[in-house]
Amino acid sequence: MSGDLHCHTRLTDGSMGIEDIIALAKNRGVETIAITDRDCQAGTVRAKIIGERNGIRVIPGVELSALDDDGQIVNVLCYMPDFADRLERLCHRNSIATKRAAQKMMIKAARRFPITTDVIKRCASGSTNLYVPHIMHALMECGATCSLYSELYEELFSPESEANIMEIPDYASIWEVLEDIKDAGGISVLAHPAAYRNADALLEKMREAGINGIEVWHPTADKETTEKLYAYGKKHKLLMVGGSEFRGMYNRQPLTIGSYLTPKTQLTEILGYKAKLKRQAKRAAEAQAAAE
Repeated sequence: MSGDLHCHTRLTDGSMGIEDIIALAKNRGVETIAITDRDCQAGTVRAKIIGERNGIRVIPGVELSALDDDGQIVNVLCYMPDFADRLERLCHRNSIATKRAAQKMMIKAARRFPITTDVIKRCASGSTNLYVPHIMHALMECGATCSLYSELYEELFSPESEANIMEIPDYASIWEVLEDIKDAGGISVLAHPAAYRNADALLEKMREAGINGIEVWHPTADKETTEKLYAYGKKHKLLMVGGSEFRGMYNRQPLTIGSYLTPKTQLTEILGYKAKLKRQAKRAAEAQAAAE
C-alpha cells in the first residue's frame, strides 16, 4: 500500500474534478490519495464519500499558503485535522490575498494582450479562486502562446524576468500557519522543500518550530535531493511524504497520479501518527500520576 498525498482539483489550481481524480487513481492502482487543494477544504467530505464508493482511501488535507521571513511563498500541507473548521479563518484570509493578487495580474495581462478579464475568469470556471495557470490558459485561448509553461510563462511569471507581472499575495506567516495547524489538531508537512530559496535554512527553522514532516518524493526533487531529504527526515524523526502535486493539464511536466508516491512504511506512519501521540501522552500522564 502506497499513496499519492498531494493532489489538486478544479476547486483551486487543478483542471480535473474530484470524481475524475478518484477514477484516475483507481485506474492507476493507487489505493490512497490526499486531496490537498490550495487554501480550500471545500472538497474534503465529498472526496471521502466518492473515494469510499470506489475503494480509494482519501486522506483529508489542504495545502496552506504562507510567507517566510524573507517574503518567499512557502506551502505547508496539513493532513487529517481534528478540527478542520479552525483552519477556515486562515483559508479565507489566504483566499482573499490570492484573489487580490490575481486580479492585479489579470488586469496587467489584459493590458498587454488581446484578451479580456472575462475570458480569464471563464478559464477559472469551477475554481474557488483565480490562479496563474488560469491566466496562461486564457493566453493560450487567445493565441498568445501554444503551451502553458512556455517562454511567455517565464517572461510573465519568473521573478528573474524584468517584464514579469507577478504580485505576491499577502499570506499569513509560516509561523502563524504552523500554529493554526497545531490548533486544528492537524499534521503539518513542508511541501516540496527542494523548490525554495535557502531550502536548508528554511527546513531547519521549520523543524525547530515543530513541523511534523517533509515532502520527500516530489517532482521538484531529483534523485540526489530526494536522498538528502530522506536522510534529513530519518535523522530528525520527521514524517516523510510523497506526492505528484497532480494538477491535470496544469502540471508543470508530464506526470499523473501515482508518479510520485509515499512508500508503504511512511504511509503507515502517517496514518498511525495521531494514535501514537495519544499513546505517548497517556503514558506520560500515567507516569506523572505514579510519581505523585
